[in-house]
Amino acid sequence: MEPSIKSFPVSWEELHRTSKALAWRVLEIGPFEGIVAVTRGGLVPAAIIARELEIRLIDTACLASYHDKSQNEVQILKPPHSAGDGTGWLIVDDLVDTGETGKVLCQLLPKAHFATVYAKPLGRSIVDTFVTEVSQNTWIYFPWDLEPQPSPPIIGMNK
Repeated sequence: MEPSIKSFPVSWEELHRTSKALAWRVLEIGPFEGIVAVTRGGLVPAAIIARELEIRLIDTACLASYHDKSQNEVQILKPPHSAGDGTGWLIVDDLVDTGETGKVLCQLLPKAHFATVYAKPLGRSIVDTFVTEVSQNTWIYFPWDLEPQPSPPIIGMNK
């Protein structure tokens, strides 16, 4: 029997607090010349980390790999232009899931430090630093994915 998908909603406050915790973790690894924010999910954590570490140079890696909760082949929409081989740069994303996006990022910027707020087991080895590990069958709902609405009790979700 395939395990059911677990729902893990994240509030703005929780994302801010956990992104700040990630900033604390990478502080000892830096200093960093700049941040590469992975669009779209890494934009908010990257902004928080940039503020906490007083980094003003921010580039983006625009990648697409998800469509309607399923992961597809990673498409590079825009590579980062400022980071060279990644020396002295911090890559920030919200989540490493299977690690496919992370592998592409590590090929683009082999000397960068890759940090995510959340990590799943299949992608954990790709990321250098993360804060919270969740199970592979957990779907994280970030604040930008949510609207206030009633939710069913957990017991009713498995029927």
